Order: sequence, then C-alpha cells, then structure tokens
Amino acid sequence: MITSADDTLWHTTPTTFDHAGTSDPRFFDRYWFGVYDPDGGAAVQITLGAYRNMDVMDAGVAVVRDGAQHNLRASRALGPEIETRCGPVRIEVTESLREFRLLVDGSTQPIGADLRWQAATPPEEEEPHFERSRRRVVQDYLRFNQIGVVEGWVQVAGERIPARDWWGCRDHSWGVRPGIGVPEPATGPARPLSARGFAMAFLFFSTRNLSGHVHLQQRSGDAPYVTGVVRERDGSGAHRVESVTLDADLHPGTRRFRACTITARLPDGEPLELRAEALGSSFAMQGLGYSHGFTDGRGLGAWRGDSHVEADTWDVSHPATIRFEDGRAKDHWHRIQPVRVTAGGRGRPADDGTGSLTLVLSGHLPEFGLPL
Repeated sequence: MITSADDTLWHTTPTTFDHAGTSDPRFFDRYWFGVYDPDGGAAVQITLGAYRNMDVMDAGVAVVRDGAQHNLRASRALGPEIETRCGPVRIEVTESLREFRLLVDGSTQPIGADLRWQAATPPEEEEPHFERSRRRVVQDYLRFNQIGVVEGWVQVAGERIPARDWWGCRDHSWGVRPGIGVPEPATGPARPLSARGFAMAFLFFSTRNLSGHVHLQQRSGDAPYVTGVVRERDGSGAHRVESVTLDADLHPGTRRFRACTITARLPDGEPLELRAEALGSSFAMQGLGYSHGFTDGRGLGAWRGDSHVEADTWDVSHPATIRFEDGRAKDHWHRIQPVRVTAGGRGRPADDGTGSLTLVLSGHLPEFGLPL
C-alpha cells in the first residue's frame, strides 16, 4: 500500500514503506528516552516502538519518584501510516537528530508530561548486533545513542515536577531482536545462561568535559561484545572504545549495584575510568513493557487490539525487589539505574556528571562473588 513515506527518495527495498525488508515477526523500530534530574529527585523514561509485521505500535512511560515507579503502557493497531503516537503518548520530531517533544496526555491518565529533549552531542552508532543460534538468526539489529538536555515538566500522583536543565539520553534501534511480538521457537534444548555466567553493562554518560556510551556484553566462554564512543565535549575529538573491564560494589545478598567502575581502553592505550554511583531508585523495565511486561505478560510488540491502555504503581525503594500493587514481590533482572558519574585517569583531574547504567549479572560469576 502506498503511504506518505513513499513520496520520498529514501526507498531501500523494491516495495512500499509499509513492508519491512524481512517477514520476521520480531522486526521492530523503537525510540527510547531517559530524562533524569541530576540531583536524583525524579527520573522519567519514555519509549515508543513500531512492529511492522505484527501491525502493532506500543508505548511506555515510567516516572520514578520517592521510591515509587509510576507506569503507563499503551498499545494500538499500527496501520499503514506511522504516526508517532500511541494512546496518550506522543513523540514529535521537531528536528531530526537534534530536538524532540515528549508528550503524555494526563487528562485521563495518572501521568502527564511535556518535555523538550535537545541534543547536546551528535548521535553515535554502535557496532552491529548479530547472533546466530543453531543456524537461525536470533538477533540482527542496529542502534545509535545520544546525550541531551531537557526542559519542561512531568506530572505524577497529583504533583507537577518542573524539569529545568535535566540530563537526557536516548537511543534509536531497529532490526530483529529476540523476545519481541512472539515467543521464540524451540530449536533444541535451551542453553541456560545461568550455568555459563553472563555480564552486561551499558552506560550513557556526560561530564563537564566528556560524553558518550560504553557497552560490554560477556558470556563465559565467548568473545565479548564491546562498543562505545567517548567524545571530548570541546570538539577536539571522539574515541572508539576498544576494550572494557568491569568492577561492581553490590548491595549484600543481591545482584544490584551501589557503585560500579567501568574502565574503557581507548585507541591510545590509556584507560578511562568511569565510576558510576546509584542515584535514587532504579527503573524496573517491565513497567514500560520490556521483558514480559504489560499485565498480560506478553511483552513488547504483542497484539492487544485496536487500542489498549493500562497503568500501575510499584514500590521500587528496595535495590533489588519490586513490590507490585497486589502484594506480590519479584527480583527482576532488567533494571536501569540513574547514576552520578566520575571520569578519571588519562592524566586529567576528576570530572563529574550524570549517566544511565544498565548492569545485568546472571549465573555463576565468581569474579563478582556470585554463585549460580
């Protein structure tokens, strides 16, 4: 079907834009935004994704304030025209790669927002994510990352919170990724990550003098996936991250961190030490629909009819345990933590700023003192 996007000169496949270049139902295209008060008073995340082969668009908003996480999730039929709106959530691209307006209509929902996200640095592309398992492609996607500054307001639990010079980050990713839209097919016995050990650290950050992203993914016995860019904010250069080491100070009896040190080695061989200290409570990403999120437990990209909206509030004051409205409790692996970042090394004085860190430690990891 011809849509408005077809009246551009940007076709890359011999078909119309309402078709993806693959029939894989897991094909996705998604925005994710993080907006944090640098003083730790509040934090917001907003995501909006299109799943062409599932005919789905979904959105999530989470606000963390005083140990509570307020969640809003929406889903709708995508249709041929891609409008960046889903239920009460709308993302307006004011200027591509530079400025966005993040809107949540709070007239009938427990969360409202009007935030202007402006780029502070250029976007940086990650190394491609590609993995095969038993001859089947299980992931093949690309992502770019960017740091920004945010103004506006967010309203939750009857309180309007002004955002003045808040720290922002965002990513845009697209392709094929596991766990989206449909359950993964059984192609043989499961390969438990827990027995092999798995560590993943994904840091967005900016300080007075530096900005960038660093991403390490390591499964015992496999070569690590490393990607990242560190940019001098005075414009003097940008450096690719070549290797990463990780050390974490965990809350006793948990796999959640109080502080984490990521050491990135850059092309000149000199290490850059990035120390991240937890700033407030971490986001439980199920609240935005990730990792079997939504009330039905089917996660991102699942068909939920022409229009669906749901909301809830969780207690995330404990560093590891989420407490739901019905009294249930769960230690969920997918958390994103606002952090205070100190950059050091490379012959320069300590340099402070803000960041967003995802740290996943699964299975037997003796280097962190973690049993199975």
